Amino acid sequence: MIDFPGEHPEPPSDLATRDPLLVEMHVGAVLSRLHAKGKSPLFFGRTGNNRFDSPDRTYGVLYTGLDEYCAFIETYGQTTGIRTVTESALDGRHLAHLELLRPIKLIDLSNSGGLARIGADSRLFSGSHAVAQRWSAALRGHPSKPDGILYPARHDAARNACAIYECFPSVFELYAKGSLLEHQHSALLGAILDTYGFALIP
Repeated sequence: MIDFPGEHPEPPSDLATRDPLLVEMHVGAVLSRLHAKGKSPLFFGRTGNNRFDSPDRTYGVLYTGLDEYCAFIETYGQTTGIRTVTESALDGRHLAHLELLRPIKLIDLSNSGGLARIGADSRLFSGSHAVAQRWSAALRGHPSKPDGILYPARHDAARNACAIYECFPSVFELYAKGSLLEHQHSALLGAILDTYGFALIP
């Protein structure tokens, strides 16, 4: 029996000649990230454990959400079907806002036409990491010289995430917002938990 749709195709040999959908994020745009407590929010990972990481570890990738909801569900929703989050897990990560100090240009896979233009489909952000990483490297080398990829979050396709290729930290102004358990975030945390039907447990 043939299993459709199967694995996502590899990047096409003529990718460099294709015209990707590009979106520019302007100066002042703010990205959201939940990062390990005590660590910098600017982590350009080379572990190979994440979807759009470098396949050969030659460059780092920073993952962010366009808002706090995306940052939350992509951090705490990794185990599909589990809809609880512990206070210790929330305390172990802090929210940071990353404000852009210069424009960045992203290959847009979230809006109409973005996938078809490059010969891809939604398996790129829901299927094999190995294939997605080879696409990451191919897109990074595209003549349009993108700064990263904008794509629908795996655990909430209505929210968008960014995979930003390694760049100078001076691109961002960092604003530390502390744990989501802090009083200043009580309304935000309540709304996020309600949206995803998550329960907060000790």
